[in-house]
Amino acid sequence: MNKQPEITEQTKANLLTAFWALFAEKRIDQITVKEITAKAGYNRGTFYEYFTDTSQCLEHIERMSLPRFDELPPLPDGQAPTPLFIESFIKLYQEKFNYYDVLLGDRGDPSFQRKLIDSIKAAIVDTARLPAAIEAVELDLMLEYVLSGMIGIMRYYFHTRPKGSQAEMLAIMYRIMGGDMMRQIREHLG
Repeated sequence: MNKQPEITEQTKANLLTAFWALFAEKRIDQITVKEITAKAGYNRGTFYEYFTDTSQCLEHIERMSLPRFDELPPLPDGQAPTPLFIESFIKLYQEKFNYYDVLLGDRGDPSFQRKLIDSIKAAIVDTARLPAAIEAVELDLMLEYVLSGMIGIMRYYFHTRPKGSQAEMLAIMYRIMGGDMMRQIREHLG
């Protein structure tokens, strides 16, 4: 490819946008390269300059959807009734909602929730100072529990739109998670 970087990035972005529009409507095994290129306005050869198949498009979208370390919410101090951690996590979810709504939904990639949890856990654990192996296991289990629960509640909330405000949802999430568990996570992270 001897093209200008801006043009190649824009072409790649256009192909991904076309793929995403199709993926939001149907399963990946129902999407063809021909459909993607027709929607993006390119030929099949252009697609293959950037991707080997539709699965690679999905992998690229998933990688882009995983939060960067600087996007992760700070851990709460345990004193606020609706911790910044939960509020920040919901804000992150809302910012990436167009992707998360599909990727974590019924037609999405079943492995994406695992990738999302593992990505966030790894970033948090990388910052921890853990003196003993048992503490690392305990922290891993607590993070798994908290993150799985938060993602599950957010999926439910954003899909069903139950009555009640976001502030009420935050308060319920905090009560469910329990302030003590968040305090323990902070202690493990030193």
